[in-house]
Amino acid sequence: MARIVRIRETGESEVLKSEEAEVSPNGQGEVQISAKATKTASARTTAKRPAKADALASQLIDQRPPELGDWREETLARMRALILEADPEMTEERKWRKPSNAMAGVPVWSHKGIVCTGESYSKVVKLTFARGASIPDPSRLFNSSLEGNTRRAIDIHEGEQVDADAFKALVTAAVAQNGPPAKKAKPGASKSKTIKVQEGEKVVLLSGGNPQIAKADGDAPVQAYIAAMPGWKRDIGERLDALIVRNVPNVRKAVKWNSPLYGIEGQGWFLGIHTFTHYVKVAFFYGTSLRPVPPGASKSEDTRYLDIHKDDQFDEAQLATWVKQAAALPGWDDSPKRK
Repeated sequence: MARIVRIRETGESEVLKSEEAEVSPNGQGEVQISAKATKTASARTTAKRPAKADALASQLIDQRPPELGDWREETLARMRALILEADPEMTEERKWRKPSNAMAGVPVWSHKGIVCTGESYSKVVKLTFARGASIPDPSRLFNSSLEGNTRRAIDIHEGEQVDADAFKALVTAAVAQNGPPAKKAKPGASKSKTIKVQEGEKVVLLSGGNPQIAKADGDAPVQAYIAAMPGWKRDIGERLDALIVRNVPNVRKAVKWNSPLYGIEGQGWFLGIHTFTHYVKVAFFYGTSLRPVPPGASKSEDTRYLDIHKDDQFDEAQLATWVKQAAALPGWDDSPKRK
């Protein structure tokens, strides 16, 4: 009987068979890969119902939820004005609409990638900088989310004021951190290291049958990896790659640590693939932010997995929804940390 991963009407994710493994970024810019077989069993994780197709649709920040109407709205409006003063070319939109924010979504400011988001809670307005850990903060405005390697946040309570000049300096630094706009490639040019797998050419298969492909950026190494995936797993790899490209046309690709990675230029990596003996693992590096949450747990508090076994009838529509959500989030940045 085929193993089926499905989302129940109640909003639960049901996994009829499971085999645990870890493919997640660690603090040293490496990917941890380990696996352990578990007993075949029924496992369930509670998740929210899938958001509607328009849940990620962008809206102007002006369309604020009417129920705020207090100090939080005033604070968010004041910080928004400072953001636009710091960078008049900033793009504004609303993303991630869900019941927990009354379907109003989260204000997002972007320039060459996400700069920051603004969220209103009962006692605080939180401004989260997507790559704040890499931004100089001499005025020490960051006072929240200090434990991670990527994000930093500013929590503003009622009656508190934020140094306007210092805040605008943070915004300017965040835009600079996102880097210059990507240059258009000349016709026929490619930044990717050329990797070819000729028909009949042998590729070393590592533990679990994972292809050993040299580290390189671009589509070519990813296609080389997929072509070397053994047996039925190659078809899964091709389907996953096509689904990701179809739903994220501007996707960036690479192979690192013998795993295909998918990301957005300026935002980092949002998804990885790895081959194991009995399944292909899809890793969402910030999967706990997806709705519903993918079923596979990880040692990393942010990462969630989807394991695809032979003959699985996996839900491509649900996977496409996860891919779109993941691509809209700030991704995992594996660039070397500067001293």
